[in-house]
Amino acid sequence: MDFQEKLDKRKFVITAEVAPPKGTNVQSALSAADSLKDKIDAVNVTDMAGGVMRLSSLCLSYLIRQRGGEPIFQITASHRNRLALQSDILSASVLGIRNILVLSGDPPSCGDQKEAKPVFDLDSIGILEMIKRMEQGYDLAEKELNGSPQFFCGAAVDPNAENLDFQISKMEKKIRAGAKFFQTQPIFDISKFAEFMKRVKKFNIPVLGGIIFLKSPKTADYLNKNIPGISIPQEIMKRIETAMDKEKETVKIASELIKQIRPLCQGVHLMPLGKNNLVKEVVEGID
Repeated sequence: MDFQEKLDKRKFVITAEVAPPKGTNVQSALSAADSLKDKIDAVNVTDMAGGVMRLSSLCLSYLIRQRGGEPIFQITASHRNRLALQSDILSASVLGIRNILVLSGDPPSCGDQKEAKPVFDLDSIGILEMIKRMEQGYDLAEKELNGSPQFFCGAAVDPNAENLDFQISKMEKKIRAGAKFFQTQPIFDISKFAEFMKRVKKFNIPVLGGIIFLKSPKTADYLNKNIPGISIPQEIMKRIETAMDKEKETVKIASELIKQIRPLCQGVHLMPLGKNNLVKEVVEGID
């Protein structure tokens, strides 16, 4: 049973992120994906997260698929114009990749090559609409394609947003544009997430709650200051800072959050931030 089938059958699913390397040595990333393969339902392959240049998500997604994993190819608007986006979509289809997570992406100003120019030719809704049109057999210039792709598309949503009405309105537009599932930004405020889930129940669409692994106060502080959509409470930061065994505390925090959100959503999306060795412990604590 593949990722889409599990969601269609309303099973509780688990996804987790793996980041491509900054270079050509893919062994560590592939080993991380291999170690997760039998513990989760699909592997998200990040696309220059944080605005940092890395190997393409498409390349690593293909390699993971070749090794028997089920990748979710992340594609972002921040670094590609519509020509490059359409080309990558066609390439993903030819390489046998079916799951796509469409994101706006982090601007280069967040990353390590700040002189790079952001693109944002299309936003995430525009990319979803583009994929839908390509599935119908046409490109954005209304030229007929010689063979059309078919995908299972998802998108992101932020249940922590101050303007929740706007966020839910945007979510609805993404659904109309073709999104079939959602992964959220990291969740810490359970009551706010519960209210969000209550309001989006009418959409009848799978939502996977985001759980981030915080390996240090420094990481938490960086995420708070630099990555849009992430807001980590001081209480959580203090727990990591004062913990004698930081990895054990990371697992404990993640497990506590999952236990609280599990009744509210159809799955969890784990963001280990390189701490893939902790995913097994967290996953084993879910059942």
